[in-house]
Amino acid sequence: MLHKPAPSAGKDPAASYKMRLGVRMFLFYCLFYASFVALNLYDPLMMEKTVIFGLNLATCYGFALIIVALIQALIYDALCHKQEELLSGRSADKEEN
Repeated sequence: MLHKPAPSAGKDPAASYKMRLGVRMFLFYCLFYASFVALNLYDPLMMEKTVIFGLNLATCYGFALIIVALIQALIYDALCHKQEELLSGRSADKEEN
């Protein structure tokens, strides 16, 4: 198997969109995680309360943190892919004219 240098990707026209979207999603997740930490800090006994299926709030919140991160990753990928297609369609139209 031959290994070749990676081809240059060139400039990404969707880079600013991706950065804005990523920062917004990161801030949302930070607030979600900060609320978990604050709850542990100010009312740790609340985390022991059973919420659903015999699981306590700490376990449910932990699973929610993981699930929200996965969902955000899927949303980020879908939105970035859509934006890249939109911008590549525009640039292809400009090149044709």
